[in-house]
Amino acid sequence: KTMQNKWKINLNNFMKTFAFIFARGGSKDIPGKNIRNLGGKPLLAHSIMIAQNIDEISRIFVSTEDQDITEVGIKYGAEIIERPVELAQDDSPEWLSWLHAIKWLEARGEFFDCFVSLPTTSPLRNKTDVVNCINLLDKQTDIVVTISEASRNPYFNMVHKEEDYIKLLIEGEKSYSRRQDAPLAYDMTTVAYVAHLDFIKNNNKIFDGRVKAALIPKERSVDIDDEIDFKMAELLMR
Repeated sequence: KTMQNKWKINLNNFMKTFAFIFARGGSKDIPGKNIRNLGGKPLLAHSIMIAQNIDEISRIFVSTEDQDITEVGIKYGAEIIERPVELAQDDSPEWLSWLHAIKWLEARGEFFDCFVSLPTTSPLRNKTDVVNCINLLDKQTDIVVTISEASRNPYFNMVHKEEDYIKLLIEGEKSYSRRQDAPLAYDMTTVAYVAHLDFIKNNNKIFDGRVKAALIPKERSVDIDDEIDFKMAELLMR
């Protein structure tokens, strides 16, 4: 088994891996979020700098429609992909931006094997988190995502409303009086996404394929979506 694992890692080393950071200019909850200062650097810079420290990643691209983000991306050493404005709206599916980035490069004769997305919203990730995701991608796996232990459990303390009353989100024959007894549940995080190109090209969403997950500690899984998340990230970074 040890030899098999070493061989798998060696095969990954032969793959040409590009990293992508998809950063649009608009953000309703945190204006200018992607270039807002966190720990002395723009939020975007944290994703770029992690990618620069990973040997498996040979090139780093920022996909954006925003000039300020473009300037920050170039300053920190990333290449820029011009993202169409229609793919940078609040309701624009991220998957379409993934497809656009791949096609944009291939139209310029740039081909690669492994796609890595490092969202700006997870600035507390570390190098090991990303490398583990890359190493989990094998021939039998289409995409690797990241997860952390859930704070709420749909079998125990997650509910939905039915008119004036609430019910458990998942109800079964067995009820659980302690959270520890309920089946384990996980939150998907935005620490990293690693995928084969053919999977992205021929599908429409993550769970169209065979999905593996890397478990990330909660302290590195903060997903910045609003001001409270941002303040939590600042606190943990300090």
